Amino acid sequence: MKIDGTPYRSIWVDEEDGWSVRIIDQTKLPWSVDLVRLTTLEQMAHAIKAMLVRGAPLIGASAAYGVALAMRADASGAALDQAIECLAATRPTAINLRWALGRMRARLAPLPPAERAAAAYAEAARICDDDVGVNEAIGRHGLTLIQEKAREGGRVNILTHCNAGWLATVDWGTALAPIYMAHNSGLAVHVWVEETRPRNQGASLTAWELGKHGVPHTVIADNAGGHFMQHGDVDLVIVGTDRVTRQGDVCNKIGTYLKALAARDNGVPFWVALPSSTIDWTIRDGLADIPIEERAAAEVTTMTGRAMDGSITTVRIVPSASPAANPAFDVTPARLVTGLITERGLCEAREAALTQMFRDLA
Repeated sequence: MKIDGTPYRSIWVDEEDGWSVRIIDQTKLPWSVDLVRLTTLEQMAHAIKAMLVRGAPLIGASAAYGVALAMRADASGAALDQAIECLAATRPTAINLRWALGRMRARLAPLPPAERAAAAYAEAARICDDDVGVNEAIGRHGLTLIQEKAREGGRVNILTHCNAGWLATVDWGTALAPIYMAHNSGLAVHVWVEETRPRNQGASLTAWELGKHGVPHTVIADNAGGHFMQHGDVDLVIVGTDRVTRQGDVCNKIGTYLKALAARDNGVPFWVALPSSTIDWTIRDGLADIPIEERAAAEVTTMTGRAMDGSITTVRIVPSASPAANPAFDVTPARLVTGLITERGLCEAREAALTQMFRDLA
């Protein structure tokens, strides 16, 4: 995708030195585009935990490069184990993190230490390239849903929650990939962008990248989604996900469950876009078995934005004595999901359909 006409991926190896890793600091968007250079395992772990990089596919790709940085410094077996343990502890919910680290361990552990650094960089690059191809395929399959709605006439209005665009992946995105392809093909699409409190990834990230690509969109409060569905202003809901169970339960940014309930009540199709690496085949019951990350209360009690004088400032929005709870994700039961958009096609959110489509993985 492009920023002001210049193509970018969300993570890449620095072209000048050939080994350090560059990322876009997503905590600074939309106010500035800061390209951060990472040189150590510890810096990458911080970038993931502090959400300079976020989104399940990008977390996995970032972790892979974190292993590569570690192997450049020390390629011993103990260092490999330590790197994987350090990175695995950064974000507990997104399954792509564990998937990518497992892939890196399988590739590197059998090798002699002298070969591990080069192999780590090569494998991390393959993970990134694979992610781009997978997301492009998700976009093509999801595009058919938008084309079907477009044949009914008029603009297609799509509601999304959080950010599942190219910033959340290496490129294209998951939930936004079909939207970009629809826009590129000339279809009249419009996106309702939910702000997604408490970190406002919709208002700050989704709106920013859609705007940079020229896709018509409107930012709305999280609680307004149901209202627009009631009034017939939403044709489709498409969201991403951080983990899907083998029976089709979907874990995504907090507030997704409420969107699914509103969609079901108003007869609006609720689709979830994901790469197969986001499916956790080891669990069935999302409510019982998916660990929900509890983040700092400050994300709820404060907000950061641009003041009228142009400065970036953080303000407290609740009484100083009031505590806050901050679960980062919720689980939408499979029964509320119309279907899944994967790199292999559209799939029902149930175990039999998933295992049939991904019988080589299940």
